[in-house]
Amino acid sequence: MNNKFDISGRVAVITGGSGVLGSNIAEGFLQAGVKVIIIGAHQERVDAAVERLRAVSPDVYGVACNVLDMDSLESVKSEVLSKWGRIDILVNAAGGNIPGGTLTEAQNIFDMKVEDLNKVVDLNLNGSVYPSLVFGRVMAEQKSGAIVNVSSMAAYESITRVPGYSMAKSAIENFTRWMAQEMAIKFSEKIRVNAIAPGFFIGNQNRAILINPEGSLTERSKKVIAKTPMRRFGDISELNGAVQFLCSDAASFITGATLAVDGGFSAFSGV
Repeated sequence: MNNKFDISGRVAVITGGSGVLGSNIAEGFLQAGVKVIIIGAHQERVDAAVERLRAVSPDVYGVACNVLDMDSLESVKSEVLSKWGRIDILVNAAGGNIPGGTLTEAQNIFDMKVEDLNKVVDLNLNGSVYPSLVFGRVMAEQKSGAIVNVSSMAAYESITRVPGYSMAKSAIENFTRWMAQEMAIKFSEKIRVNAIAPGFFIGNQNRAILINPEGSLTERSKKVIAKTPMRRFGDISELNGAVQFLCSDAASFITGATLAVDGGFSAFSGV
């Protein structure tokens, strides 16, 4: 076995850890021997996720926390350090869209409420920036660590109906590059900041616009599949290898990068 890929024994904080994406990454980490703290906005969802994940490993606990509240994040940081003494990994998986932030087929950009636009941008941008500031400071003091942000194909293409989400994810890629150079130059070259850009996966947030009630593909889904060379949606577990690689010593000279996990969507022109 190549030990450079081994991340066992490390301590990871995962925001959005009670959601589909975050809890899947948490499960993969636990299988790899990582100690995991999941953060979610709602205590009951956090508790349910922790109960599921403890079937994989006992080295997991969860905390309800608003990722847009610096004081709440600082409290979680103190709790993690008290329990496990360090933070080696931060995965910023908190994010997503809200109904008011997604245009319907009949709407145009001028129908969107500014309040909903602001909520989407705030969650998907500052919801990663703020945790990076709080938990990244621990890494700066340790002189080591890995941060993985979550971008999207919406940062690569002007995907219709999700303007706020697209803007925020584009900014996440810029923030990833900016934070990467900041940490490496001013603190340690052993602190790396990267991102993954998932392609299309069926989840709770997008199921209604990708799958019809009877289970067939929507017209939007058909367009996605036509633009994806692998001609399928991804399985959520297919993100785990990319995340774990970016957190491992095997990626020791990779920082400021965004790794597409998209079945070729971003590489294909469609013609």
